[in-house]
Amino acid sequence: MRPCLLLLTLFIASCAAPDTRHQIVISAREQKLALLDRGNLMAIYPVSTSKFGLGDRPGSYCTPLGKFEIAKKIGDHAPPGAVFKDRLRTGEIVAPDSPGRDPIVTRILWLRGREVQNGNAFARNIYIHGTPEERNIGLPVSYGCIRMRSSDVISLYQIVGRGAKVTILDAPLASAIPTLAGPTQLVQTDHATTVIR
Repeated sequence: MRPCLLLLTLFIASCAAPDTRHQIVISAREQKLALLDRGNLMAIYPVSTSKFGLGDRPGSYCTPLGKFEIAKKIGDHAPPGAVFKDRLRTGEIVAPDSPGRDPIVTRILWLRGREVQNGNAFARNIYIHGTPEERNIGLPVSYGCIRMRSSDVISLYQIVGRGAKVTILDAPLASAIPTLAGPTQLVQTDHATTVIR
């Protein structure tokens, strides 16, 4: 009876409703990620997109543009700096800015493209993920993914669910989030900028 109960639990969990409440907007031009809750700006985080530019050609190492969704979340309860290889934990933990180390760490939000222009993103393993190279956050230095500080990706991971919409654009955040053009009061915390209403 237990195996049947386990299978039923896994099936129900896999059928969880997609996250329609949250949205992520990433500006490759500004190297920033905005998190919205029902259209209201919650926070802005610095990120790093590709050093090879923008696009979705396989093997290009570019960051694709357009509309995506979070297809999978990987890394529940992993400690900050936990190293992932092929989306599996290796058991190693890397401290921020460790010299000569550049693995995927902490959390993975795997993106699936929803348009022709980004249809290769899932197969290309385009993620929002943590990086130990925190000193370079805010600069385009990745190999196609969107990199975040470990503390920031943990915060984002806890809020957004599978199915949440993601937009990556080559324009300022204000072009997609009208409230940024108006009088919004932003407060800088450790790494993120949060909104005060």
